[in-house]
Formats: sequence, C-alpha cells, structure tokens
Amino acid sequence: MARSLLWLVSIFSTFSIAYCIDDKCAACNAVAAELEIQLSKEKPRNHLDMRHRLDSKGQRQGKVIDYRMSELRAVELLDGLCEKMQDYTLEKIDSSRQEWIKVDNWDILTIDKQEAKAYSKDISSYCGRLLEETEDEVNPQCCL
Repeated sequence: MARSLLWLVSIFSTFSIAYCIDDKCAACNAVAAELEIQLSKEKPRNHLDMRHRLDSKGQRQGKVIDYRMSELRAVELLDGLCEKMQDYTLEKIDSSRQEWIKVDNWDILTIDKQEAKAYSKDISSYCGRLLEETEDEVNPQCCL
C-alpha cells in the first residue's frame, strides 16, 4: 500500500513538473508586453528619502535612493502582474500558429470560453513561475 502510494505521488509530481506552457517565448513576450504597459502607466516619483536618523549634530543620516533603481519600484511593477495575465488567452492564428492575446471582453470570444479560461490560468501560473525563477535577476541593485 505504501509503495503504491509513493509511486502515485512520484507520478503526479513528475507530471506537474513536466506540465508547462508549450511556447515559452510567446508567453514571455506576453508577460513582457504587460510589464511594458505597467511601465507606460507609471508616474514620475521622487527619490526615496531613507534619512530618518539624526546624528549628534542634528544632521539626518541615511540614504537617498533613486526611485527608478529601488526595490520598491520593482515590487510595485511586479505586484499584480500575474493576476493581470489572467486577461490573456491563446488564440489560433492559423493552422500552425497560436498567439497570446489580451481579452477585453470574454463574452465576445469566438473560441471555447472554458478552454480560453484554462489558457488564461496557464499563463498566469507560468508568469508566477517565471517571476519566481528570475527574482534574483530582477533585483534592482544589479542595474547600478
């Protein structure tokens, strides 16, 4: 019994690891396009003043961080990005090509809505995995 349970768990874990987006480049491009939309909506911000301590002379101590290079900016840009990817689905362009598209109105889709919603969940979870795998590279301190 324990052996068969262990075998079943290993099969399911292998299946979940193997399951992924077929065309990763197209999915990455869709995630990048959504991130570009977020960047274009971004409003200019002042530097982050982290000088909250006073020294013995009454002078403020600490750092002033450029907002464009701050971790706060990265968090604000990436926060909610994968939820926004749920507005995307896979559309068949022709018999050999598919493309990720942003859906404004799910009611006017010409493809199967249940399948389209499944694709939107796929790209949303792919986005989460992508951000998790690349979070060290996204660190804004690498760009200084």
